Amino acid sequence: MSLPKENCSHMSTTIQPPSSLAAGRDLASKIESLGEWFHNIDLGGVMTAPGHFLGDYPQVKWKHITKGFPDDLNGASVLDIGCNAGFYSIALKKRGAGRVLGVDIDDRYLNQGRFAAETLNLDIEFQKLSLYDVDSLPGQFDYVLFLGVFYHLRYPLLALDRAVKKTAGKLVFQSMLRGSEQEFVPQADYDFWDKAIFSQSNFPCAYFIENSYSNDYTNWFIPNRSGAEAMLRSSGLEIVGHPEAETWICVPRSAHRNGRYITDLELDGSL
Repeated sequence: MSLPKENCSHMSTTIQPPSSLAAGRDLASKIESLGEWFHNIDLGGVMTAPGHFLGDYPQVKWKHITKGFPDDLNGASVLDIGCNAGFYSIALKKRGAGRVLGVDIDDRYLNQGRFAAETLNLDIEFQKLSLYDVDSLPGQFDYVLFLGVFYHLRYPLLALDRAVKKTAGKLVFQSMLRGSEQEFVPQADYDFWDKAIFSQSNFPCAYFIENSYSNDYTNWFIPNRSGAEAMLRSSGLEIVGHPEAETWICVPRSAHRNGRYITDLELDGSL
């Protein structure tokens, strides 16, 4: 039986979405307005990069790297170099870090990081700063993150050496790798005529990309495993952990000589 028309006037055929759904749509719209995201961050159930070509990135890395950190950071300070949208900064802040500073040169990433931290109500600093200028920051940090940065740099060792200067505790390094994944034990020296050593696939090296790699012209030097480890050691770092194939936990055991850091000695010609 149909109701009389006058009794149906208050009824609507449009179902209004729940407030939580409306809020999610608003959040998704704000995320989209900040441009394309490289870090897929969970902002209260809304993901920032759900269609990432690497999957749930950087979570796919973090689930292994996380083993290199204590469950409770107990107020430790963190410097996140090349922080992008701040996934790792957020992860360590949630784990109890004290001061967390993310630096990057890209305003889009910095704005994304600030938005993500604000949305999650986390006190994280984001600063526009060249990776080559991190040694201008006052003080040192308990943890320095150097993740997904090395192969994007035209002067990678200069940036790494300057990152070491900011490391009071541990430096966490991650780089894309290509070529051999085997370890290599270096000799103290090699004869000038020993050319065969360079034909070994696991000899330390970094492949130079003249033009572009994976549609990204900022991919410059991509090391093999032994190349990455050799360069870490050359910067005065001791490798104390290797939580996943592309990541190393390091401490600065011999980063300076006679009270001066390697990078300063190199730049004034006294190394």
